[in-house]
Amino acid sequence: MDSYQTNQQGDDPGDSGFQMGDYWQVIRNRYEVILLSLLLVFATAAVITSLMPEKFESTVVVQLHNITNSRGELSNDLTAGVMLYSSPNFIANQFERISSELVLLRVVQEVDLVNRWRLNDEKQAIIKLRNALQTESRRGTDVVEIRVVDEDRDLAAIIAQNVYQAYESSLDNDVNRVNYEAGIHLDTQLGQQMEKVKDARIAMHKAMKDLKVIDLAKSSGYRSDEVITPEDGIIVSGEQRVDALKYEISGLRSQLEGLVDIEGAEMVRLAQSLGIQDPTIQRYYAKFNDLMLEEQQALESGLGQNHPTVRAIQTQLTSVKTILMEAAADARRSIEIQLEQLESRLEVAVSTQETSKNDYISNSLDKETYNIRREEYRTEKDILKALTLQAYTEKIERTAPIRPVTVLEHAHPAAFAKSPNKPLNLILGAVLGLAFGLGIAFMLEFMDTSVKSIEDVERYLKVPVLAVIPKDVGLLHKESGLSPDAEAYRILRTNIEFNRKSADANSITMVSGGAGEGKSTTLINLAYVCAQGGYNTLMIDGDLRRPTLHTHFEINNSVGLTNYLTTDLQLEDVILQTPIENLYFMPSGILPADAAGILNSRRMSELIQDVKSRFDLVLVDSPPILGVSDASVLASEVDLTVVVIQHRKLPRNMLVRVKKAVESVGGTLLGVVLNNVDIRSDSQYQYYTSYYTYYAPSRDGGSDPAVSRPKDKEARSTTKTADVSVDEDVY
Repeated sequence: MDSYQTNQQGDDPGDSGFQMGDYWQVIRNRYEVILLSLLLVFATAAVITSLMPEKFESTVVVQLHNITNSRGELSNDLTAGVMLYSSPNFIANQFERISSELVLLRVVQEVDLVNRWRLNDEKQAIIKLRNALQTESRRGTDVVEIRVVDEDRDLAAIIAQNVYQAYESSLDNDVNRVNYEAGIHLDTQLGQQMEKVKDARIAMHKAMKDLKVIDLAKSSGYRSDEVITPEDGIIVSGEQRVDALKYEISGLRSQLEGLVDIEGAEMVRLAQSLGIQDPTIQRYYAKFNDLMLEEQQALESGLGQNHPTVRAIQTQLTSVKTILMEAAADARRSIEIQLEQLESRLEVAVSTQETSKNDYISNSLDKETYNIRREEYRTEKDILKALTLQAYTEKIERTAPIRPVTVLEHAHPAAFAKSPNKPLNLILGAVLGLAFGLGIAFMLEFMDTSVKSIEDVERYLKVPVLAVIPKDVGLLHKESGLSPDAEAYRILRTNIEFNRKSADANSITMVSGGAGEGKSTTLINLAYVCAQGGYNTLMIDGDLRRPTLHTHFEINNSVGLTNYLTTDLQLEDVILQTPIENLYFMPSGILPADAAGILNSRRMSELIQDVKSRFDLVLVDSPPILGVSDASVLASEVDLTVVVIQHRKLPRNMLVRVKKAVESVGGTLLGVVLNNVDIRSDSQYQYYTSYYTYYAPSRDGGSDPAVSRPKDKEARSTTKTADVSVDEDVY
């Protein structure tokens, strides 16, 4: 019960999230599906690869050379100097040329591909050759690979070599033809340009003469975009002169404004601070400040105003102050005179500048006309220079052979087939098969609503899991030696003992939602370990539909429960001793027509009460509870009900129906046995393996204390204490 409460407290929505370990768990649980998908896709890839025809590839490696001359589509020429460059799409253009119909037609004819490929005409051969041809440039270079793929390795090499030869021939012819035509065209352009330069020079000189323009830039040899005339210099110097006068006037006006309406010592101080360059002020201003300081020091020393020393200093101050005021007044009058003279000069300069500007504007049209003629001459002269240099370069290059393409590697028959790539196809098949299998596995896991864990049971049924039974556990009483799997049933026995509310609640029925979930096997093995633990245990085969308990003990089923319920037989007549000490068995008897009616009788209730008083533990087998009503009747008759659930079989919503079926008839659901768990594949149950092995009986004949059979009630109490110890260790 403590284990159940612990699980309930730790069960929160965050714990039920899909963790990384759960992905690996899904793979382990569904490895058969994954492996089957892998094998199927891999086999399909292998079959398809084996049926694909082999194709061989031959390659010719060539280097394309940029033609740095005027050669039609191979390059562009610029008229500015010698800056000639090839087309930026040069490589792409050559790819189109290689796969052009002109080149391919020549290859078809040279190799006779119509007959070799058994086609109808050359058009079909060209289409097939274009599909078999592939061109690719090596990154960062002008090297191009010409590839041809064919089922015949020798033919692939022949075609690739002929494609290169046809392309080279086509390119050479075009280059030479374009080169010859470009030379003639360039000579014609050169003659025409010379005439244009001559006419432009005559027009420029005529404009200079007619318009009487003096071009200082032309005479000095300085190349300028604008015409420089003497008027330009006059305008510039006039503007500079006006600006200088304005600046000087501004400075004098600032000094004069500082001395206006100011008299006495203040005017002397401002004259000094304004920087008036008067020698008298500069000489006596410092002496004036020194006398002021002496007067202040004398007064501060305690001398009065009438003291001879103070009076002497004041007399000197009056004299110096008078000199400074006269000098400041003279300076102000001098500034006023200078300002009047500068303003007069500024007026004359402005007037002169305006006159020069008017004259300059009136002559600007003539200057612009000459400028146009001069620029026309310069342009034509530059074009002539570029054409002359281009013609000279062209004549030199014509003497050298032009090789626009060079072969680096010739085509050879391929040693291995290019396609199909068998290793790659098989690897891809394996990868796709694995991915497909994983997808199916996770889809099945997502769609599977069966019980997968203890948490599923406790979350949906709100009852504890009493035991986890490993997969493929047989009948313990038929196994030779002592089985470690018995420990799972000892845990079940212990949890039943301590989860029932009282010792009198000793009648238990085993039910399941459907057939084949291991309910009867669980009951037999539980009865076996209980008998080993010293419990007087009775098994009652209450499955009156398809009884099976008697077959496991090789007991006749002709007399049993149904006979007792329908006749006056005594209890001793239908309870049989099994070969196992402390273990007794009541067969089902002859199968009745109305099993539920027989079980739902007073005689059955009296039977349960009677055997409860005679035995320590009464275990009643029953049919599936969702199929027939017999199990519900038995659940209402006995004290406790244990549900056996096969791991990953019954949907979770069916569990809820099983619980409701038990509770609807007043039965008490004690807990759940999670049966047939693959401990090796489900990592969350792997800890059971180590504990089972640890607590299994030793091989030397000794036994675990939990397996010892007590002789009396005190010994049985000791056994239960030992089981509690086992339970605490396992959980």
